[in-house]
Amino acid sequence: MPFIRPVAARAATAFSRLWPALLSVGGLILLWEAYAQFSGIPPTTLPSPSRVLMQGALQYRALWDNTLPTVTATLLGFACSVSAAFALSVLIDFFRPLRRALLPVFVISQTLPMIAIAPLVVLWFGFGLAPKIMLVALVTFFPMLIALVQGYAATADEIEQLVASMGAPRWRIFLIARLPSALPFFFAGLRISITYAVVGAIFSEYAGAAKGLGIYILNAKNNFRPDLVLAAVTVSATLTLLLFGATVLIQRLSMPWLRLSGSESP
Repeated sequence: MPFIRPVAARAATAFSRLWPALLSVGGLILLWEAYAQFSGIPPTTLPSPSRVLMQGALQYRALWDNTLPTVTATLLGFACSVSAAFALSVLIDFFRPLRRALLPVFVISQTLPMIAIAPLVVLWFGFGLAPKIMLVALVTFFPMLIALVQGYAATADEIEQLVASMGAPRWRIFLIARLPSALPFFFAGLRISITYAVVGAIFSEYAGAAKGLGIYILNAKNNFRPDLVLAAVTVSATLTLLLFGATVLIQRLSMPWLRLSGSESP
């Protein structure tokens, strides 16, 4: 049928992009499996991937129950991070002195060691969801803020002058010229930030939580179960990959002209 060829072409293109990563990851897993099986190291020290998968399957209910709070904190914290980064970037773009006033503060906020600030946030705001959302937002918002600010600055002067010559006010120039120019920068910052979001949520759970992948990993470590630690780490890595893929999909839907021009990012 006519629609089969485009679908097959897209599938072939997707596979051509994915097979190097699948080959490298698969090779590393096979090497790990062989070393764990034939090196003589006990599984309580170095579990094989097959053992990690088997124990994870046996513990799927506990893993699922602890994954849901982590996903909730990650998504809510990241949503707050995106909203704050966009709002602050607009303020900085419209009021240039704010850039000199606020950016040093934001840079300082990124130098704070999470291992020190997380227990304080939990102490101040309790063991609920709020401190986890705040910590995820703190970890992820800075790359998006910088990417947006740089994206606004990269707008071509000719486009701004053309829109201004038509009598457009400043906010209209921002919507027509500066915001579209910043979208590629924004999604680049988004992809960087999303890789930190799940890690930030798990680290916040170390500081204090009743449930979550961080608590599960901590309990498994204390019980000398590296297989369960690695099973939870696998779940965390899978969540990160899914969120990263979601950002790529959103970019393609939001910027279809990149796909048509063939200049979309891999």
